[in-house]
Amino acid sequence: MPRTALLVGATGLVGAALLDRLLAAPDYAQIIVLGRRAPARAHPKLRAMTSTLEDLDALADPLAADDLFCCLGTTTRAAGGKAGLERVDYHMVLAVARAAQAGGVTRFFGVSAAGASATSPAFYSRVKARMERAVGEVGFAAVHLFRPSLLLGARSESRPGEALAQKLAPLLAPLCIGPLRKYQPITAAEVADAMLQVARSDTRSGTVIHDLPL
Repeated sequence: MPRTALLVGATGLVGAALLDRLLAAPDYAQIIVLGRRAPARAHPKLRAMTSTLEDLDALADPLAADDLFCCLGTTTRAAGGKAGLERVDYHMVLAVARAAQAGGVTRFFGVSAAGASATSPAFYSRVKARMERAVGEVGFAAVHLFRPSLLLGARSESRPGEALAQKLAPLLAPLCIGPLRKYQPITAAEVADAMLQVARSDTRSGTVIHDLPL
């Protein structure tokens, strides 16, 4: 039976690519997009729910779906500091996960980051690791966490550091072999493809970490 997908972070690099794929996928009869603003497009399968993601208790309808695809993410610079990064990448993700699980969602597919670790010297990596652990404790039947390295693609927002890294990516990619393969730069489209591929085929329960490329 076709399923209902709940997508958060649809305006981001991975989220926008994933929205295109979910709308085209016969596996899903309805795509609910939750965010600050509705997508600038129309589609028979698309339904928009507006929220700041900090007022989920005020939603008129529960987050009723089968699968939650969470593509929320920011940078310390874009968020205005470490507290802002933690607010988006940890607190918002966890709030959406809890609300969705309460609404009946059984599977969580979320974007994390390569190198996520509770013992990492990098604050960003520690926040991602905390998010992974917390989402795994929400109560979903299955949690699939995808860990991309540097994301390649054109962003609407300015990220100077990331833009420089993207220019260097062709030089770095050949060095990422063997155990370092998970640190290869990857396009947002490839991440979206991996998420949909796993949603279609992986029936494991519990928490599963997916290093990318698959």
